[in-house]
Amino acid sequence: MDCNRVFVSKVKRLTIVFTLLIAFLSIKIDTFAQVDSAVVPVDSAVAGSSEAVSGEHGAAGHEEKKFEPTEVIMEHIADSHVWHLWGHTSLPLPIILYTPNGLEVFSSGHFHHGEQDYQGAHNKYRYVADAAKQAMGQNFFNKNIKIVGADGNVDEAATAKLIDLSITKNVAALFLGVALLLVIFISVAGAYKKRVGKAPKGLQSFLEPIMVFVRDDIAKPNIGHKYAKFLPFLLSVFFFILINNLLGLIPIFPGGSNVTGNIAVTFVLALCTMIIVNLNGNKYYWKHILLPDVPKWMYIIMIPVELIGVISKPFALMVRLFANITAGHIIVLSLVSLIFIFKSFGIAPVSVAFVLFMDVLELLVAFLQAFIFTLLTALFIGMAVEEHH
Repeated sequence: MDCNRVFVSKVKRLTIVFTLLIAFLSIKIDTFAQVDSAVVPVDSAVAGSSEAVSGEHGAAGHEEKKFEPTEVIMEHIADSHVWHLWGHTSLPLPIILYTPNGLEVFSSGHFHHGEQDYQGAHNKYRYVADAAKQAMGQNFFNKNIKIVGADGNVDEAATAKLIDLSITKNVAALFLGVALLLVIFISVAGAYKKRVGKAPKGLQSFLEPIMVFVRDDIAKPNIGHKYAKFLPFLLSVFFFILINNLLGLIPIFPGGSNVTGNIAVTFVLALCTMIIVNLNGNKYYWKHILLPDVPKWMYIIMIPVELIGVISKPFALMVRLFANITAGHIIVLSLVSLIFIFKSFGIAPVSVAFVLFMDVLELLVAFLQAFIFTLLTALFIGMAVEEHH
């Protein structure tokens, strides 16, 4: 816990330094722009005259799309129906829609990055990347795929009945992470069977110290003699978070996803923890919540507080993992964006150096967040199964 506080403090200080650096560079550029406009007023007047003569044709010829760092960052952080490979090349992913008329399955490539509608078997569909604000319930089931009516406009009433079951980028990355875990641990389990009584070798020797660390430094001290019952869950959670954190650090395919920075994924992990803790809670655990050792007139205060604690503990787990991983991705992408914002060769080496530094820091965070989630889960389980003395 103390290590995490120190780490968060360091990250905050680093963010402040970057903010000051960006503010300083912004002031410098604005100053130069003002000096240029003051020194060459004649050129500006001539340019203005030529633009007036050339009219709209000249303006259109010099039009250039402005770089929007927020749009780029959110595109990489958020989920998507395509998996970006390089340049303008993306891997289309399957779209699976449940409609009142039946199931629709087609490739997201039919939308051509949202430029075209797709005529399915039951409806015509449109991909809307910047979907307008809609009800939370509808947002939960479907956000980007809309049904197009006969008049060519989005039919919101028909769209509200859609349920999107698509294989998005995060879902595909989740499958990839699970496949990697199966390959790694089936291989390690096979090695243990073949090399009974012998020293570990290869991948087995690399993973054994980590598994022993989870058992001896996380499970045993926090759960006690009942640790063996919960060790498979703790190991699964630790390696699931770790492998997906590491995949998220790879900037190109098959990396670049944000699985553990997705609030739905961290919610499910926290929900599993809450269910396991409360299903295994003994009579002392429930007595502490429902009949705490305080005067009875305080029950009206203490029982609601304890019941809130049942939910707030896994809630903290969910938010902690989501916020830390997402913040790390945003900082790295912000540093990369500096190159395109300032369009200067002077900024590029500084930006790349800080990106490399942050990537090394993110590598530490990948292990640290897996450790913290597993440690707190073991602590909550230990509090639920602890015998009364």
